Amino acid sequence: MNKPAFQDYYPDELSHCYGCGRLNEDGLQLKSHWDGDESVAFFTPRPEHTAIPGYVYGGLLASLIDCHGTGTAAAAGYQVAGRPMGSEPPLRYVTASLHVDYLRPTPLGNPLEIRGRVKEVKGRKVIIEAWIIADNAICVRGEVVAVQLPPTMRFGS
Repeated sequence: MNKPAFQDYYPDELSHCYGCGRLNEDGLQLKSHWDGDESVAFFTPRPEHTAIPGYVYGGLLASLIDCHGTGTAAAAGYQVAGRPMGSEPPLRYVTASLHVDYLRPTPLGNPLEIRGRVKEVKGRKVIIEAWIIADNAICVRGEVVAVQLPPTMRFGS
């Protein structure tokens, strides 16, 4: 995708997350985009993401749901506010609650498709439902309750 990802709009000081921070060279560098009414990201697990031979570690899958969810929440926050992504002041969301259901083992070695949909936007809170697809089957479902980062937490304060 040539368009910037939701995470590309995060200010530099808020772009260090292990899962989605563009400034974290050792991180996953997850990139989420709109695909109609859904958000989508793709990630190919590496050998070090193994749980048992041939399958992806569940903590990584939870991280993908988490970061895709907060990115989708930020994009939804801008939409609801009628603002373009990246406009000031920046909207950054953090996880208040994460629920993950593992439906079947997730095979290692193929790209994963992470999808999300906005369930609710209420004030500073956004609820995102998300799922991970591998080999044309949903392997993981989750829900992220994301809240807008309070200004007092910004910039290390």
